[in-house]
Amino acid sequence: MNTEGVGRRIAYWREHRGLTQAEFGRLMGQSRRWVQDWEGGQRQSDPRLSVMLRAAEVLRIPLERLVTNPSPASAGAPMPAEVAALADALHDLPSIERAAAPPSLTELRRRLAFASHAWVACHYVATARELPGLLADAHLAAASSVEGATLLSRTYQLAASLLYKYSGNTCTPGVLAADRALAAAHQSGDPVVIGSASRRVARGLIHQQRHATATEYATAQADALRPVLERAGTPGLSALGMLYLVAAVGASGSERSQAAVSVATDRLDAAAEIAERQGDRPAEDFTAFGSTNVALHEVDVLLRLDDAWAAVEAGRRITTEDLARLNRERRARHLVTKARALALTGRREEATAALVAAERLAPEEVRRPAVVGVVRELLLLVPSPGAELRGLAERCGLRA
Repeated sequence: MNTEGVGRRIAYWREHRGLTQAEFGRLMGQSRRWVQDWEGGQRQSDPRLSVMLRAAEVLRIPLERLVTNPSPASAGAPMPAEVAALADALHDLPSIERAAAPPSLTELRRRLAFASHAWVACHYVATARELPGLLADAHLAAASSVEGATLLSRTYQLAASLLYKYSGNTCTPGVLAADRALAAAHQSGDPVVIGSASRRVARGLIHQQRHATATEYATAQADALRPVLERAGTPGLSALGMLYLVAAVGASGSERSQAAVSVATDRLDAAAEIAERQGDRPAEDFTAFGSTNVALHEVDVLLRLDDAWAAVEAGRRITTEDLARLNRERRARHLVTKARALALTGRREEATAALVAAERLAPEEVRRPAVVGVVRELLLLVPSPGAELRGLAERCGLRA
């Protein structure tokens, strides 16, 4: 039996069950100090099987959860074949020399608009199905025109965002797509496109757990591009504000500290100032940037900084009317964030309701691995899951 890290896992599951050390100690027939020592690794480096079995019984989990780390690859529903095909398509670029003629830019714009609208509607399979062919044709267009390079960058940006959704095996292809998006953006010379592509690169760094680097990179890009983006109207302000938001997310990715809170707050404030300058003019780049999106990122950042109570309170300040103005992808993602915060503060029925609402709004968003993981955790936290949660779990490919 592998007992390395048992104390850490005991603490994790105790907190998720909403038990204090004293309460857990009483259920184990031990003192609070005994629990402190065990969780701190100062007692029973090789605990008796009977003790482990009792702890698993008290925490209402299988014994193996105390002696093994959860596998990130154990999600329910498999990755859609179309998403896997998109990842493969990144390694199958067209031959410029053998191409008959570059495709029509008008047709490329239309197809990219279709894929982008499918994305914000959370039709990820439809988006993934469209992107390989669009990437191939955009490559041909980029070889002969500046606008073609712009369209190629934006197509790669969309591909990166979609691949990041499925994490795991698609993280590396997502990073590759983001890197190509930035290269094409520089080819276009458009600072708005460069700023948008830079945000995808920063997201890739976050997905690689390089949070500090992501914050530094996004902030540096925002500061360098700010003068020209501020003169580019709403698209420029949107690209600039989103760079500050991804910098805030990066700052909240490491352990909570005064420095992390300070940096994340500073970047959120910078984004809020940009949103105020943008006013009610809607962003035209599918980012949904504005004051409401800044507020949604604040909820996410607070949760990442391990302040679930503050995240719940911040979420309550966002009105239903403001949320209704956002696209479906943004609203669904916020409902998932809200569910996580509610679960961590003991409001498990409300958390279930938020996830079910997210599923009604965007079923494909709830089927992706990270959200399936939230459903799995909620199943573990609720002693007797109701029909609503069991049904959601089954639709996510989990055993309820």
